[in-house]
Amino acid sequence: MHKYLLLRAALVAAMGLAVTHSNAQDNKFKIGLILPMTGQQASTGRQVEAAARLYMAQNGDTIGGKKVELIVKDDTSIPDVTKRLAQELVVNEKVNVLAGFGITPSALATAPIATQSKTPLVVMAAATSSITQASPYIVRTSFTLPQAAVSMADWAPKNGIKKVVTLVSDYGPGLDAEKFFVERFLFNGGQVSESLRVPMRNPDFAPFLQKVRDLKPDALFVFVPSGAGAAVMKQFLERGMDKAGIKLIGTGDVTDDDQLNDMGDGALGVVTSHHYSAAHPSALNKKFVDAFQKANKGLRPNFMAVGGYDGMRVIYEALKATKGQGGGDALLAAMKGQIFESPRGPMFIDAQTRDVVQNIYLRKVQKQDGQLYNVEFDTIKDVKDPGKNK
Repeated sequence: MHKYLLLRAALVAAMGLAVTHSNAQDNKFKIGLILPMTGQQASTGRQVEAAARLYMAQNGDTIGGKKVELIVKDDTSIPDVTKRLAQELVVNEKVNVLAGFGITPSALATAPIATQSKTPLVVMAAATSSITQASPYIVRTSFTLPQAAVSMADWAPKNGIKKVVTLVSDYGPGLDAEKFFVERFLFNGGQVSESLRVPMRNPDFAPFLQKVRDLKPDALFVFVPSGAGAAVMKQFLERGMDKAGIKLIGTGDVTDDDQLNDMGDGALGVVTSHHYSAAHPSALNKKFVDAFQKANKGLRPNFMAVGGYDGMRVIYEALKATKGQGGGDALLAAMKGQIFESPRGPMFIDAQTRDVVQNIYLRKVQKQDGQLYNVEFDTIKDVKDPGKNK
């Protein structure tokens, strides 16, 4: 309680100060972008920041008479650091919006600050279902693990996969992926031999994969955070699990576009379910991928990039609608219910849950123009988060 009161006092004092500073702030609109720029999740930070900067380059930095300023902070994926940075951004920098959030614990750690200071918090990456329930000021533009996991659990049993072992990273999104995949897979008549959980810090997949090999399921269902997919793929192939007839399936994190070419031909044929692929065949996405690669020395955008790009769109459109008047509540109201065409396909922000509703695609790794891509072959339209109460 003590910490909470201190935070409250700091924020109340800051709001008093905000009035005296308001004239200097009048023509500025500040977005505090908190991301893991170093450490295990650094690829997430790099992708989201690059996408946010691309959106600004394409749409200008003056909106509704306000000069938009992006303040990027590295939280190294440590929730205590995220919280401290968010507090500094709200109190000292007077940011209008908090955004980014590479992992779930960081988003949850910052939720009370968003609520207390009435600052909209746009989650561009983290994907545990419950995040948007942690504060009425949270809006999400990434995805939820249940959206992707349930779609895979529907596909697998219809395609000869009857017996599965699940392997997930042991934290919020992994537990979501496991729970929603297993429940739906069992409901669809499948069997789950075992559910394995790998520690988040210094993960070693080898002993887990050996166990899977001994269990001989039809498939291994995997969720690991963005950036860890290549390690799983490498060890899966080194153990000859593909040759033993075990298929690798999962949510799209495991065949991350950012790393896919480095995984080599062993990844060919891997089927995943996800909301975005760099190979999504729309004109808007082709433009997005080309512009992103031009601006970032050939780097291919992944699902984190599209979460950042669309997050900036949601913020920009809210700023246009409010012309910067009415504070956090007005901005939040203008973010709810936005419907638009994203590089991922059609999507909208559910006004009730403030969560993203979008298509989920089934994709298979294939070669196109000498490169590996997640090629979409089926679409489940307008998927709401199955983790929210119906």
